Amino acid sequence: MRNVGPTDPGENAAQDAREQKMAALNYVQEAWAEARLDGVDDDCMAMTCLFAAFAELVSTYGEEAAAQYAESLSKRIRNGEFTLDRTPQ
Repeated sequence: MRNVGPTDPGENAAQDAREQKMAALNYVQEAWAEARLDGVDDDCMAMTCLFAAFAELVSTYGEEAAAQYAESLSKRIRNGEFTLDRTPQ
């Protein structure tokens, strides 16, 4: 019988992490849509989400680790990691 699932326990953990990230993104997108319906400006939501995210990172990992993560973001943004709707060029 053929094994159709991941054979490496690390694969299971990676898949679980991807699923959790997708679930978290869905929660944020739903909250964002509700806020938009209530008249909250998108820019205000974006800045508030960034503040909440960085406050959580600082609380969890400390200021230096959060700062190092923040420094890596400009390259990732330029590489398109945060672009949801890509237009082929």
